[in-house]
Amino acid sequence: MKKIIDLRSDTVTKPSNGMRKAIYDAEVGDDVYKEDPTTNSLEEYAANLLGKEAALFVPTGLMGNQICLHVQTNHGDEVICERNAHIFQYESGSPAALSGLQLNIVDGDKKGIFTANQIEPMIRPIEAYYMPRTKLIEVENTHNRAGGTINPIDNIKSLSNLTKKYNLKFHLDGARIWNASVETGIAPSKYALYFDSVSCCLSKGLGAPIGSIIAGSKEFVKEAYRLRKAWGGGMRQVGIIAAAGLFALKNNIERLKDDHINAKLFAERLAEIKNVKIDLELVETNIVMFTPRNITSTEFQKKAKEKGLLLGSGKVGEIRAVTHMDVSKQEIEEATKIISNILS
Repeated sequence: MKKIIDLRSDTVTKPSNGMRKAIYDAEVGDDVYKEDPTTNSLEEYAANLLGKEAALFVPTGLMGNQICLHVQTNHGDEVICERNAHIFQYESGSPAALSGLQLNIVDGDKKGIFTANQIEPMIRPIEAYYMPRTKLIEVENTHNRAGGTINPIDNIKSLSNLTKKYNLKFHLDGARIWNASVETGIAPSKYALYFDSVSCCLSKGLGAPIGSIIAGSKEFVKEAYRLRKAWGGGMRQVGIIAAAGLFALKNNIERLKDDHINAKLFAERLAEIKNVKIDLELVETNIVMFTPRNITSTEFQKKAKEKGLLLGSGKVGEIRAVTHMDVSKQEIEEATKIISNILS
């Protein structure tokens, strides 16, 4: 059987043998009664890692983001986020559908980054009762649709100061905050320090089969726990999957650097191919965005699949490739050969 090289996403990873053993050995109880010891351990470990008072295990990243938005806002409020933010592009209209929120969209730079000076004029005057109330600012780090780019810590500090000035909430979609941390050497807790709420995925580069963590104050997590139940996220012997998340946090963060190295190698190889358009400056972590010339992205993906290479989509006409623990350096080299053959 022909080997498939899957670069569609870092969500396609399979649990390692060590992770499977952790799942098998997991001590479980009823999490609705807060009696699942493995889930409790995961939440405590994650809270400490993120420097927050408490954390909550949720099934998905979308649920994590949406709980964080809902708990800190009211119907009719407004959230400021970047045009290509995950909560705007890829969460099924949930801010409006679930929480009655309006998203006020700002154009970031090519790395998906906006500044405090840029968004301060967008904050609604508190006396303007006929406007939606600005309630929360959201940042995505790393920024998926911009290519896994890292929001600088100094910019985050500046945005945090702005939220305090206007008494706003500040949420971090940190689905890949682990990648930002490994690449910069800045601890996850230092990134999380400036935010009222944080959502982090366990099922992307860290390799767990399912799950995310949200974290914040004890009061915030208490309300988030109630809302998780209301939205169908009351889980029983969930330690079976929480064990995978705990193993991922303890064993798979530092190895993300290997994915970054492979992504940069992949990008450099692509830059040598005549009919590929790529901005190497955007390749900071494990995501590579590029555009094939003289062929549609759909046709290009089809041809790549026929040759055993699976690729995802970014913005219109753009290809997204994501490196992860189940793709080796050798397979990255093979992927570039396949692309070169298609475009030559």
